Amino acid sequence: MAERIPIASDHAGFPLKQALSARLRELGFEVQDLGTGSTDSTDYADYAHPLAQEVSRGEVKRGVLMCGTGLGMSYTANRYPHVRAAVAWAPEIAALARQHNDANVLVLPARFLSDEEAVRILETWLNTPFEGGRHERRVEKIEREESK
Repeated sequence: MAERIPIASDHAGFPLKQALSARLRELGFEVQDLGTGSTDSTDYADYAHPLAQEVSRGEVKRGVLMCGTGLGMSYTANRYPHVRAAVAWAPEIAALARQHNDANVLVLPARFLSDEEAVRILETWLNTPFEGGRHERRVEKIEREESK
């Protein structure tokens, strides 16, 4: 059974979302498109909340968000327990987000990446495992501090 990956964007990320959705399908993932459906102006939070809720509840292992800078989506997603949304603008950042922080939501700054750059970042993020070890302790502290 294919892993389901929800993906969402605001208007600024819509074209990139279409490209990444196609690549995810090519890689064998089941893509759950949570919107938006056009380049008409929208509010990023309307799309980040549903995706972050699915990750937070454990309904999916990971998800992908994009907006103009990636910042609004990451602010919204990171408000949820167990969500570690990382803005990545290079494959190296995506790899470190996975290796050191166990990032389970990839957030892309759509206005600053070509489709090709974004695909490389996505593939790196998908294929990089969490290292655990000393990083496990740090990730656990994120959850403990959130629950106080």
